Amino acid sequence: MSHIFDGLQRSESERSDIDLSESQVTELLKRAEQRAASKWEASAVPEAAELVKNGAPDTNLRSIEEQAFATTPIASAVLEPVLTREPVDAFSQFRSLEIFLSPQSRLPCLTDPESPAAEAIRLLSVRLQHLGRDRLLKKALITSTIPEEGKSMVAANLACALALRTQQKVLLLEGDLRRPSLYQTFGLKRNPGLCQWLAGNSCLTKSVYHLKNAGIWLLPAGSTPSNALELLQSGELRTLMDQLAALFDWIIIDSPPILPLADTSVWMRLADGILLVTRQGTTEKPRLLKGLEAVESSKLIGALVNGSKSAVTSYY
Repeated sequence: MSHIFDGLQRSESERSDIDLSESQVTELLKRAEQRAASKWEASAVPEAAELVKNGAPDTNLRSIEEQAFATTPIASAVLEPVLTREPVDAFSQFRSLEIFLSPQSRLPCLTDPESPAAEAIRLLSVRLQHLGRDRLLKKALITSTIPEEGKSMVAANLACALALRTQQKVLLLEGDLRRPSLYQTFGLKRNPGLCQWLAGNSCLTKSVYHLKNAGIWLLPAGSTPSNALELLQSGELRTLMDQLAALFDWIIIDSPPILPLADTSVWMRLADGILLVTRQGTTEKPRLLKGLEAVESSKLIGALVNGSKSAVTSYY
């Protein structure tokens, strides 16, 4: 501003050979600013209107118009909306839910952190982190060959252990659309989730929930659909996973069993790594071998024996 003031003063003095008073020069400066503002309004405001037409909120236009006629220099008024605009924090838009755990929740990472089961799960999370140093492993799929082998319990505990240990943003995604159970594990009611998003009936910020007591985010299955496989194969799922991968450090996917459903094959294509859960006394060798044949060997990161008789606790 001082440079403009000095320049005007010198210019007018040289042309008229008359010394101008400060009030006269100030008046000249105001006129120059008004002329510049008029030119800027004619060119910049239509561009801002075009932005609103293309979907930008009306507040952006009002902000530009207000700053254009402020008392600050014009150059600053033009640049300020761009320089001070900050990206929207998506995490602040996710609804927070309080979990209610019962003794039957089977979440030792939260209910009994000093137990051998909790320690074993923490060890599993450490091994997963170590594997992630050597390969891309942001999206980890937890599955089993048949139902009732404990995959959902392992997925929920692993997500909590990763969040507690690393302080990273961890999303637990319920990919078992036919038999969802995670809402019961955390003592929640059924909320809109993945099914509603895939059907176009819900947005992402209304489908993901922050479980503040657990330190993780949850994308539940939502209402059980009759066309689960059709929804998964719609092509929208890959778009969703790309969006989630840009937001979260870890995505733990609770997948349906491999046998006899085809749903898991969709999730396996999108996952970076696959952890296969088995259960002593439940998993039969022929089924396990058939399940292993269905898993892409390059993505199989390991297997876990649940309910081992040799373990200190009977359920891990």
